[in-house]
Amino acid sequence: MPASQATIATASASRYLQQLCKHWSHKFAVEFTPQRGTIPFDTTRTCTLDASTDQLALRVEAAATLERMQGVVIEHLKRFAFREDFGDVRWTRA
Repeated sequence: MPASQATIATASASRYLQQLCKHWSHKFAVEFTPQRGTIPFDTTRTCTLDASTDQLALRVEAAATLERMQGVVIEHLKRFAFREDFGDVRWTRA
């Protein structure tokens, strides 16, 4: 399945990971700890998040809508992190 990843520098990585996972947990079978989360949007689209003390690593896997899923995840993250400016997030193919 096509995948891409991005890393965002932030001291609030764990908080954002948990906010994103809790946000989507009402619709999807989300699993998360303060350090790692998995959001299975459906059988063909998944987002995995890893938090460290200074960065949030994102990995999106999507069969046909990879770029759209990247945008959805980043848009939600930016809403939660409105006090931080992540600038233009760069995704790389995995």
